[in-house]
Amino acid sequence: MDIKGKKISVIGAGKSGIAAAELLVRQGASVLVSDIGSINELTRVHLQELQIHYEECGHTESVYDADFCVLSPGIPPHVPVVQAMQSRGIPLYSEIEIASRFCRARIVGITGTDGKTTTSTIVHRLCEEDGRRNGYRSFSVGNIGIPFSSMVMEMHEGDVAVVELSSYQLERSPTFRPDVSVITNITPDHLDRYGGEMQRYAAAKFRIYANQRPQDTLVYNADDALLSAHFTATSVSFPFQLISFGMEPVADRLRDNRTILLDNEVIIARTAVGDESIIGTSEFLKNSFRGRHNISNVLAAVAVARALKISHEAIVTALKAFEGVEHRQEFVKTINGVDWVNDSKATNLNAMRQALASLPTTAVLIVGGRDKGNDYATVADLVREKITFLIALGESSPKIMAAFDGIVPLQMASSLVEALRFAHEIALPGQTVLFSPACASFDMFDNFEDRGRQFKQCVHRL
Repeated sequence: MDIKGKKISVIGAGKSGIAAAELLVRQGASVLVSDIGSINELTRVHLQELQIHYEECGHTESVYDADFCVLSPGIPPHVPVVQAMQSRGIPLYSEIEIASRFCRARIVGITGTDGKTTTSTIVHRLCEEDGRRNGYRSFSVGNIGIPFSSMVMEMHEGDVAVVELSSYQLERSPTFRPDVSVITNITPDHLDRYGGEMQRYAAAKFRIYANQRPQDTLVYNADDALLSAHFTATSVSFPFQLISFGMEPVADRLRDNRTILLDNEVIIARTAVGDESIIGTSEFLKNSFRGRHNISNVLAAVAVARALKISHEAIVTALKAFEGVEHRQEFVKTINGVDWVNDSKATNLNAMRQALASLPTTAVLIVGGRDKGNDYATVADLVREKITFLIALGESSPKIMAAFDGIVPLQMASSLVEALRFAHEIALPGQTVLFSPACASFDMFDNFEDRGRQFKQCVHRL
């Protein structure tokens, strides 16, 4: 991508915007970073050191003097600056799109409503293990927290970039092409962004394979009804290779019979020439990494490993060593016989449902935050079965209290500290305290990572 001398506007001074700006200016572009809010002091100093122009607390006319614009993923398409860019014919790209144009490594792109962070982390660990044996490096970037743009110039041919992708990041990535793409599942989430339409949300996810070619591979979850219908429709022919994965006992998921499945708690690779046993679930499930949904994530990662021709030995070694992902059903500590579990990454109901289903004991549940249109009735039976006491936290507390009234004993907390104090008093030895908010974090915290870190700090102070 030759951008020397180009004028480029970057809208949004968050991590991905700043990383894109730095990449572009180092490649010879003239860059303006523009943010509707204020830019923190450390970021200002960094921009000044790089001689990158910036403006804050609003967008001036200067932002439209651009050959193209890089749009941060959190900025919705209806805001005035985006509308104005489009009306003036200025191309809008994601940070992922920009980084991918400089990428020399193989790309594994992973998206889905739930499981993408865990799956991305497992794939990265598998690639790291194989890379140690075969002389290449793996980079874990994207929605997982490290901007693709910040690492892409360190990547070389033969390396692997494991890129976790939200639907927002895929929206403005017209040429992005993974060598291997993964869709873990598609369930209702972020529908406020898509006018309440699941079809539009799914279409954004499907952009991950828009540019894939015959030599590329797409991995999908055959247990997800929407994905199974989409990729097995006889009226549709896909130009790339397909590998399914799933735990449901379906013998022939694909026309070419390539699938990764679970058979008597053993992961099996089924191919046209026969079945190959990979690893038993007892060899990788543990206290810090448990639940049927995590078996599904491992199935997806194994499918990617097969597509990348990672050795059986590397797969088994990496899976046995895997301890889970921070903020995702993360075991924190046992206090007076009570296990405390941080599931701050559960920002929607389906993620909370998975955490509840994985509980080995009954639990006290801390839930709440900024509601995303949750229908709590869909988890009422699971809450009745697994939860002995529920503590509601944050903006959604009144809605949660109303939804579970009469189903489980309830208490509203005004702060995270107060919620933990209630839980500490109520939980009995042998139980779990599960922090699984099922909501966005932005009512009280910077993000789900901040929320999870504060939870863990509070637990360690108990």
